[in-house]
Amino acid sequence: MFAASSRVVTVLAATRAAAGPVRGSHWFASVLSAKTSLPLRAEPRKKKKVDPRRELMARERLKKKLKKLERIPPEFIPIEDFVTPAKCLDETRSREGPRIPFEESERRALLLKEWARYKHAQHRTEMAAVADALEAQRQALQELQLESEELYRAAVAPDHGLFPFAREGPCYTPPMPSYQAPDGKYNDVTRVYNQ
Repeated sequence: MFAASSRVVTVLAATRAAAGPVRGSHWFASVLSAKTSLPLRAEPRKKKKVDPRRELMARERLKKKLKKLERIPPEFIPIEDFVTPAKCLDETRSREGPRIPFEESERRALLLKEWARYKHAQHRTEMAAVADALEAQRQALQELQLESEELYRAAVAPDHGLFPFAREGPCYTPPMPSYQAPDGKYNDVTRVYNQ
């Protein structure tokens, strides 16, 4: 039996090798691609011949069902998410937090204080770095002004091309005296009135 199964495996391997690479074939999908079924080489099924009277009767039945549904007003399905349960409206119910031992509450308080000190020190070092940078910039601009007034003006001038920003705001024009402001009514401009 082992010899027969190994013979089948060698025959399959030989046929695959003779057929060429499988990866480029449209019959076999890649391991990473989505799997789809093979294209079927068949003609579409022929439609059955339907009796015209039966088709007409089915249409009439559908029309009757539609008329029946139109007569009955639609029922609104209650949305349970919007209805608050009565037990949640009871104000006597309250959930208390878990009891924490005194040592644990003290440890947490000390940890919060230590965290506040760390963040305060971090803020002070950041503010000091910003202040140092501003002072260095001020001194450099002062030296540049003493060196060349033209270069100083170019350095102080705003760079409008730094950020690509364009805006269109309201125009500075006086209000039109003949303009009648709308009073909040909705006018449907899409509707056409025929006289």
